[in-house]
Amino acid sequence: MCGIVGYVGPRPSQSILLAGLSRLEYRGYDSAGIAVIDDQGDLGMRKKAGKLAVLRDDLESHPLPAGTTGIGHTRWATHGGPTDANAHPHLADDDKLAVIHNGIVENYAPLKEELLEEGHTFLSETDTEVAAALLAREYRAHNGDLEAAFRATVGRLEGAFTLLAVHTDHPGLVVGARRNSPLVIGLGEGENFLGSDVAAFVEHTRNALAIGQDQIVAITPEGVTVTDFAGDAVEVEPFEVTWDASAAEKGGWSSFMAKEVSEEPEAVANTLRGRIRDGAVAITELDGLDDLFRGISRIVIIAAGTAAYAGMVGKYALEEWARVPVDVDLAHEFHYRNPVIGPDTLVISISQSGETMDTLMAVKYARERGAKTLSICNTQGATIPRESDAIVYTHAGPEVAVASTKAFVAQITALNLLALHIATVRGELSADQVAEQVAELEQIPAKIQHILDDEQPHIEQFAHWMADTRSVLFLGRHVGYPIALEGALKLKEISYIHAEGFAAGELKHGPIALIEPGQPVFVVVPSPRESPVLHSKVVSNIREIHARGARVIAVAEEGDAAVLPISDEVLRIPLTGAITQSLLAVVPLHIFAMGLATAKGLDVDQPRNLAKSVTVE
Repeated sequence: MCGIVGYVGPRPSQSILLAGLSRLEYRGYDSAGIAVIDDQGDLGMRKKAGKLAVLRDDLESHPLPAGTTGIGHTRWATHGGPTDANAHPHLADDDKLAVIHNGIVENYAPLKEELLEEGHTFLSETDTEVAAALLAREYRAHNGDLEAAFRATVGRLEGAFTLLAVHTDHPGLVVGARRNSPLVIGLGEGENFLGSDVAAFVEHTRNALAIGQDQIVAITPEGVTVTDFAGDAVEVEPFEVTWDASAAEKGGWSSFMAKEVSEEPEAVANTLRGRIRDGAVAITELDGLDDLFRGISRIVIIAAGTAAYAGMVGKYALEEWARVPVDVDLAHEFHYRNPVIGPDTLVISISQSGETMDTLMAVKYARERGAKTLSICNTQGATIPRESDAIVYTHAGPEVAVASTKAFVAQITALNLLALHIATVRGELSADQVAEQVAELEQIPAKIQHILDDEQPHIEQFAHWMADTRSVLFLGRHVGYPIALEGALKLKEISYIHAEGFAAGELKHGPIALIEPGQPVFVVVPSPRESPVLHSKVVSNIREIHARGARVIAVAEEGDAAVLPISDEVLRIPLTGAITQSLLAVVPLHIFAMGLATAKGLDVDQPRNLAKSVTVE
């Protein structure tokens, strides 16, 4: 949630800030603003509720001073509604100090009361203005030392926050601080950047630094300094962004989601690349960890939303191949229920952004209790990987649409690789068995492409016919169950209609009461070759709902004739293994959700009330 950009250098900062905020729109927001300081030390600020275009129009009508130092922000409302007054930046110190903030200051109420007693007047309902007023007070107390004022301020704040500030006394300086909220540095030549992720500055530089927990950064055109909250210098981890700005652009597609669905084959291929050698799995990030994998007696997967469904698929792979018991926990429930974990537990976290606050807090909880932690993440330099003992990066590339698609298939791919890696280390699969599964994985990109080429037009057509549908049900068994949940979530997220996913075996335990004539039901059908027993049971489920007048849309492998007489639509997927079928079965469901939402005239990239990266609990 929220986008943050900071810039110092020789170029006009307004255009750089607006371009950076535009690249961060995917994070979700309801207002935007920028503050700029010119070379004479004059500060100009403009902020508006609504989309970034509203702010752009206002700046065209009422330009700010041409400054080369600035900060910009897109806000997701938490404290106070989405109004001009509550938008960031917030000013303090007689309008000489501008502050932007991502996160939540949990103790803002007593701090605000303290400042009110001192005579401070507040113009908004936000916790951010409280932080700005506190920073202004500390700035005066520390004789104009902005970094010292930051250290004193963050010592009073509780919760999760990234703060950026500029002051008219210091043109050419942006200071920031972070705790439990993302912030990265972009290193340019004679200019430097700050951003809530690298998309904010990747147009200008691919050289970046990852700021750690409880650290303060100061950027000038000449350089960067990073200290901890106590003021001691710290070393920061450099990394290179592996994609360029064009990867985060639509490139002629109707939406980012359409582009990203088309990139699902590439996302799987890139996650496999360099990790398969001569029919074996070789994940270089996990070198030296064999003893860890041999020593675990249990795995817990923690995630939220779509990532949790990827984790459920991963459970099948890990238990089937590595023979380790696996639980899948929603991250926001995990550390509040006092789970039983210890040194023989491996906690695997899954997060596209690597900044999901629920998941981050769960990882910290696991480490505090002695568990080993491994992160599956798509974003370099993110917090969760840095807080984990090990990391397996997916390589899906930037995902801009709020509804995750290519990141989801990349997460499942990474989990399959991890399961095969652990199975090899623990001696649970022979080399030939591993090679068989590897061969299946290597064919997945081409098979997804086959679905996109041959099935997508048909799926989009009947999605258009179903644009007035008010409720859709999804059924599945084995890996098809989490895929059913994912199909329902996508439909809810972007089309705003009721959708529910169920384990097909639960049908007669309650959900069959929902079946009435005309009710659309998607059924993810197991392979009759790989899972003949489960296939026959799901076919029986289809017969039950078909007999009650439901409209059945079967997702079934090529050649499965049993579903033809009892299905209204059959979406064909190529043949593959029982575990890897999940990577194919989900693609028609992504296409369908996108097609139905598009037919309804909705914004599939930025659905209402949702943000791409949930960085508050």
